Amino acid sequence: MAICFELVVNFGDNAEAAQAAALRRIPSVLEAGAHLIPLHRPMLRTEESHIELAILPVAVGHGVLADGSLPRFRLTAAELSEVGHQLYTLLAQFDGYVSAMVGWDPESYLDPGELTSDWTPDELSDGSIHGLVLSEELHAELGLGDRYVTFQPGYRWIPYRGEKAGSLSAD
Repeated sequence: MAICFELVVNFGDNAEAAQAAALRRIPSVLEAGAHLIPLHRPMLRTEESHIELAILPVAVGHGVLADGSLPRFRLTAAELSEVGHQLYTLLAQFDGYVSAMVGWDPESYLDPGELTSDWTPDELSDGSIHGLVLSEELHAELGLGDRYVTFQPGYRWIPYRGEKAGSLSAD
């Protein structure tokens, strides 16, 4: 089973915006401490209810098929956080998406239907899902308050606080 540290973006049914994001020129490497970490090419896939774009750093996750037999970077929580912040900088260049998040397998937080059925508005706005970026429309539809701040024009988020030390980090 793969565990991916990645940026995942839900474009809803906006194929044009998803394609534009996938074709956008992105940096070839990210810096994390003393490491230079390349990025895989953006991966576009169609899920049941939406189009999703994933951007994965090379050899950061566990058991990621796209990494092949490359040795894994053993990153500390601080270094993973550096990568995460750089992925959010990349996200700020995209438009036309519904929701997005950086982290370990963040896909489960990005489906509006699941957000509505699995979480109460209080849970969604209490700050525990830090880094979740929502379009202004989805933010309003979910009835979330002002704990979400502007990420970029048209998008709100609970700011990303970085990664914590644990079994997925080197510290």
